[in-house]
Amino acid sequence: MTLFTPEDLLLYLYKESSPDLTAAIEAALKEDWTLQEKLQSLQLAENQLEKVVVAPRMEVILKVLNYARETAVESAH
Repeated sequence: MTLFTPEDLLLYLYKESSPDLTAAIEAALKEDWTLQEKLQSLQLAENQLEKVVVAPRMEVILKVLNYARETAVESAH
């Protein structure tokens, strides 16, 4: 029986493991209930993680709006 580290399982979960490691983990998952539970708990944790929301800082938004306002005034004249 091969022992897999949590890092191995994370690589497998995110489909970043080597073909050999993927095959070994998939073979082990068919027989090892403990490994199945570990992978399942990682999958549940992944689902519970907050999704990253990317947004610019308010300062940046205000600078862009001010620039747009200034150039709109200049082009109107």
